[in-house]
Amino acid sequence: MSKLLVPSLLALSLSACQLNTTATDYNRYAYDAQKAKPEAIEQVATTPEVAVIDRDLKTIIDAAWQLSLSANPALAYSKGDQSAAGKLTDLSAQALAQRNSQAQSLLASLKKIDLNKLSKADSVNAQILQYQLQNQVDQYQYKDHYTPISAESGFHAYIASIAKGGFKTEKDYQNYLSKLAALPRYFSQQMHWMKLGLAEGYTPPKVTLKGFEDSISAFIVPVEDSGYYKPFEQFPKHFSEAQKQTLTAKGRQLIEQQVLPLYQDFYDFMTQEYIPGARSNIAAASLPDGLAFYENRVRYYTTLDMSAEEVHQLGLKEVKRIRGEMQQVIEQVGFDGSFADFLHFLRTDPQFYPKTEEELLKEAAYIAKKADAMLPKYFGKLPRTPYGIQKVPDEIAPKYTTGRYSGSNRDDEPGYYWVNTYALDKRPMYEMEALTLHEAVPGHHLQISLNKELSSLPNFRRYSYISAFGEGWGLYSEYLGLEAGFYQDPYSNFGRLTYEMWRAARLVVDTGMHAKGWSRQQALDFMAQNTALSLHNVTTEIDRYISWPGQAVSYKVGELTIKRLRAKAEQTLGEKFDIRAFHDAVLAQGSVPMPILEQQIDEFIATSQAN
Repeated sequence: MSKLLVPSLLALSLSACQLNTTATDYNRYAYDAQKAKPEAIEQVATTPEVAVIDRDLKTIIDAAWQLSLSANPALAYSKGDQSAAGKLTDLSAQALAQRNSQAQSLLASLKKIDLNKLSKADSVNAQILQYQLQNQVDQYQYKDHYTPISAESGFHAYIASIAKGGFKTEKDYQNYLSKLAALPRYFSQQMHWMKLGLAEGYTPPKVTLKGFEDSISAFIVPVEDSGYYKPFEQFPKHFSEAQKQTLTAKGRQLIEQQVLPLYQDFYDFMTQEYIPGARSNIAAASLPDGLAFYENRVRYYTTLDMSAEEVHQLGLKEVKRIRGEMQQVIEQVGFDGSFADFLHFLRTDPQFYPKTEEELLKEAAYIAKKADAMLPKYFGKLPRTPYGIQKVPDEIAPKYTTGRYSGSNRDDEPGYYWVNTYALDKRPMYEMEALTLHEAVPGHHLQISLNKELSSLPNFRRYSYISAFGEGWGLYSEYLGLEAGFYQDPYSNFGRLTYEMWRAARLVVDTGMHAKGWSRQQALDFMAQNTALSLHNVTTEIDRYISWPGQAVSYKVGELTIKRLRAKAEQTLGEKFDIRAFHDAVLAQGSVPMPILEQQIDEFIATSQAN
């Protein structure tokens, strides 16, 4: 899973957009180092009408990007806006209403454009922008801003990232001090929306917030132990002693007198008001207009016109298929006992668990380097940006997922594969190959980094993340490891299958809880009985699905789409099928909805046949 700094934050060479080529023309141009042939360039009639439509679309794209920058000062600064350097996002009622009004206006203008009169590249741009703008409008309508926390964490933890990276000049420190000074307003605005949510019934379910206060108390520490103080512990060498002393004194004062008291106030609010008053029903359908909201989330996260019931039935079908493959592995290792007995064996035998954090991180690093070596065989285009491995921060680890990819919008920073080292007896080594292939390469790091390097795509696409595509690719990457020689140990292969089962079971439990009346215990039992995930992981995952409706269904739907399109290409092209060219074609246009991906692969097939 790709790490999002806030629930709605946009995550994340030549391009077809600039060249007016199709996705497959782009592949031939960029990856085979051939000059684009005249017949490969899409010819669009340059009539006055088309010129006006092109201009209108460009105007909307530019305005939508400016809207994104205005909502995200950190992104704006990373793109060169110096005035955004010391700012935090404005979450006032006026600011949110204004951004929603602008999004609605842009969406209405975009819907008036005749897609048939656009080039293929611009038609794709228009469709993806409409998908993004519609989601912004929908989130505001369904009051997503009322719940800036989830079962995993919340704004109070994510905002602490302002203390990490980029401290090179005195101006960088002054900007940081400005952000520290802005934190009281930021916390006040977030808590304002949470109080409205509490009054109107828009909260995460109470059961998912058990222990949430620990993620707040982790920040209530002496100044010197605070992550916010870290920038003042190691200055660049060119700083004078006077500069260091002045900046440190200002930082200490802000942290001690403003920042730390904010966390204490938030802790008191959560423990005394919010958690006790949170809703008891776990279903999204129990929210105001909740069933419509959940169906909206299912369509958004799958990028398809699927209903919750269709997703549920697909999940049951996949669970049955994968269960059969898991049984074959059990027979392969000669285990004498039932399926449930085998799961108990995997969850309890010490041989499968690391003894130290270092052991787990080293295993992740070893697998990651093996994965690096497989890439040239399966990809023609690789990213320039490297990645590292870090453990999940201690303050959020107890309720956090088992691993995640954390990217960066900065060109001078790597991506990171996060590994959760909390509760080592719940982190089985047999899952590490699947986890690493998903979060690092050829999964999220490769896909997201290549997306950012598509410099000729509009920025709203370079720095966007469509869950069905990104998570579908991550799950497909786990499967690709099977072809590349991973999972030689049958227990590791069972780990791969349990990860696939995990994503299939999500289709069942997410829709079950949010639309079909399932209890939390029913979902826990279903997941525990069908996967070898530790019971700790099962619990944290189910609570994540409860507090983030619909997101969990994107993985399997995306992976099945990619697998189906690959099978289609293999069957149609026969010996002409090139796995490297296929993967490059999938990734060539960045993160896209599934219907657009299907168009890309159809064009790839047609071009491959012609050549």
